Amino acid sequence: MNLVGASPLEQFAILPLIPLKIGTLYFSFTNSSLFMLLTLSLVLLLVHFVTKNGGNLVPNAWQSLVELIYDFVLNLVNEQIGGLSVNVKQKFFPLILVTLTFLLFCNLQGMIPYSFTVTSHFIITLGLSFSIFIGITIVGFQINGLHFLSFLLPAGVPLPLAPFLVLLELISYCFRALSLGIRLFANMMAGHSLVKILSGFAWTMLCMNDIYFVIGDLGPLFIVLALTGLELGVAILQAYVFTILICIYLNDALNLH
Repeated sequence: MNLVGASPLEQFAILPLIPLKIGTLYFSFTNSSLFMLLTLSLVLLLVHFVTKNGGNLVPNAWQSLVELIYDFVLNLVNEQIGGLSVNVKQKFFPLILVTLTFLLFCNLQGMIPYSFTVTSHFIITLGLSFSIFIGITIVGFQINGLHFLSFLLPAGVPLPLAPFLVLLELISYCFRALSLGIRLFANMMAGHSLVKILSGFAWTMLCMNDIYFVIGDLGPLFIVLALTGLELGVAILQAYVFTILICIYLNDALNLH
């Protein structure tokens, strides 16, 4: 999140670092790719050093953080996915854990000045939400077979209304994936843009050689600090909301709610 720049949207620009184009296909390694790679490397290194040699008997701060995330996701899976044995539920635990950890680190990494917020781009959040949703649909068919299609037509519906309800339920089901990606993208982009605008305003007032502007700058400066703290909370909250909605949708697909 850059603090100084000509435009608040400049921080979201995707820049090619290693240009590569084969015919009409564009394969350039961009700043978005770089920060996704850095996020994955950071997560893997953290887990490696924490779990190396079985971990410490008395956990340090980093080990406590990993254990906290692990226990949180484990409880989330057990509470939100019902109607199945514990062993079956645990099959979905790696997916939920990796999704939460990746989004959490991406969002927090985007709070560092001059970094890049991966989750502020719609194509990335939409690709993530649709790929997970396709997987949930496949699991639903594996567990329930063709009976999985019964969620499109509630029991007891009059036959003349059946085509309209099937179409309505199908659209509603598909929009779950769309709304999942839009929610994350919109919150991250809007929050970072607002912080950037107010930061630029505060910096402009601070650079003016007028005592009244310097004194008046304290207001916007405190607002920027408060919004930064709020955006930090939003970064954590959005990773949680994305994850818990995946658990809810997975529960609906498995138990046909």
